[in-house]
Amino acid sequence: MAGSAGRSGRRPKPTARKELAGNPGKRALNKDEPVFSPLKGVDVPEWFIEVDLPLATVMWQMTTKELCGQGLLCVTDLSVLERWCVAYEFWRRAVVQVAKQGHVVTGATGGPVKNPQLTAMKEHSSELSTTGSMLGLDPSARSRLIGLAGKGKSDNPFMKMINS
Repeated sequence: MAGSAGRSGRRPKPTARKELAGNPGKRALNKDEPVFSPLKGVDVPEWFIEVDLPLATVMWQMTTKELCGQGLLCVTDLSVLERWCVAYEFWRRAVVQVAKQGHVVTGATGGPVKNPQLTAMKEHSSELSTTGSMLGLDPSARSRLIGLAGKGKSDNPFMKMINS
């Protein structure tokens, strides 16, 4: 969206990737990255098992292992991670149904109609992209979130006095 802070133009590279590359652009690196306490590990939500979401459970285990191993998963991310895992489960179910039934199915009136599972696939794919980006499951998304953290600072001396 043009004109939105942090959203227009090319997505920024994560600071860690810039440092690994030797900061080829020689621009200042983001020093205001937010610091949250990372989790060492977290159990699968009980309700995943209660409502029989086996793929969501597997994705939770695999994703938390990776995110916790990198120190990237915090308590503030857990509800978004739940949404991501559930979206993955339902997306996979829709993919299987389309593979079995095809793109066109018989409608209520007996004529051919677009398989409703295609719409479900698209909606869950969108949820996967949105929540995955919020979790920083792609490097550019993590960098964009980090880059916006320091934007609200003010040079107002009174604000500095209040905040100290």
